[in-house]
Amino acid sequence: MTRTVYGGAVAPGRPLVTIVLIAMCAGAYLMQWLVPGFTEMFWYAPLYTLPNPVYDAEPWRMLTSAFLHSQGFFLHIAFNMYALWILGSHLEPLLGRARFLALYLLSAIGGSVAVLLLSSPNVPVLGASGAVFGLFGALFIVQRQRGGEVKSLLILIGINVVLGFVVSGISWQAHLGGLVTGTLAALVLAYAPRGKNRTLLQSGGLVLLFLILAGVTAFTASG
Repeated sequence: MTRTVYGGAVAPGRPLVTIVLIAMCAGAYLMQWLVPGFTEMFWYAPLYTLPNPVYDAEPWRMLTSAFLHSQGFFLHIAFNMYALWILGSHLEPLLGRARFLALYLLSAIGGSVAVLLLSSPNVPVLGASGAVFGLFGALFIVQRQRGGEVKSLLILIGINVVLGFVVSGISWQAHLGGLVTGTLAALVLAYAPRGKNRTLLQSGGLVLLFLILAGVTAFTASG
């Protein structure tokens, strides 16, 4: 089996995982318009993972919220899907489908963990921004590891990070959590030693990152 530079299986053609993720977000957005209460059923707020007398623990919302977008601001989904297409088209062929999907989902969860730690308990969040910021962080690591130019990418990341703090309605917490998680996941994928154990080391590193996120969530919820 032919492998990519980062150990994933080479999959010729269009970036299938990226396309499926975009289709899932688009489908969820359509359901938000067609099904009453759909958004509220899948968005995330810390109160869904913190002890409280009203809501049951529903940690799965930490992931499902990443497939929803604001109905009152179409540019929310438009920008995220455009960024996902650009970043995914570059990263998925380099990493391989499975590694790219793991990177994306971990970044989405990491964004929600940051919301849990840093946001108000009753403020709901939704959107793929945390996962997209994870892809930005991963692209920086990949570009740097391959000796590519990263200055313009750093400026772009910096601008978007700042926007999260100065524009109302944007969850800077999710952006920050996704960026940190995606960067860490990319470090695992890019710098795992080459050799027959590379896939095992990459998988173990990603699983460890997930367990850390799960552990932080469980510890915060128990407190």
